[in-house]
Amino acid sequence: MAKSSDGSGTVIIKKYANRRLYNTETSSYITLDHLAAMTREGRDFKVIDAKTEEDITHNVLTQIIMEEENRGQTMLPVSFLRQLISLYGDSMQSMVPQYLEASMDAFRRNQTQFRQAMEGAFAGGPFAEIAKRNMDMFEAAASAFKPQRAETPAKEAPAATAAETPPRSEVEALKAQLAAMQEQINKLK
Repeated sequence: MAKSSDGSGTVIIKKYANRRLYNTETSSYITLDHLAAMTREGRDFKVIDAKTEEDITHNVLTQIIMEEENRGQTMLPVSFLRQLISLYGDSMQSMVPQYLEASMDAFRRNQTQFRQAMEGAFAGGPFAEIAKRNMDMFEAAASAFKPQRAETPAKEAPAATAAETPPRSEVEALKAQLAAMQEQINKLK
């Protein structure tokens, strides 16, 4: 029976001569799209040649990148590819992998920080206050259009607190604004 991982949680994928990929964890054949999805999910896997037991993960990951690029999902500019190719055989070639890994790690951290900043930008800043005021005004305007119930005698109506209802002058000002807007709409018709 095939091992599903190498003991470290890494899923072992076997590639056969017929170019089929076999996931030993799920005991099923998979495609490069499955491997791309596993990569996006952060799943660690290792692709080995079924016949020679050679680790071919690098080749398969490069193949996934090529397929993504061919689908129109181009992320690697031509100038970058040219620069990368020119580094093969250069004295600095051995430093490039570590540099690229460090750059991608920094990019990921910045990406996470940017997303968190965007999520927090509207939570308590000035935009949140403007949105709250707009909602208050909208609710007051909507309540002006609600049909009024018959006035109940003062002894039956519960006493409303100042926090529950806006001051009468504010409501009257909103009603006047709504009436003016309605008048303008009627003129446009």
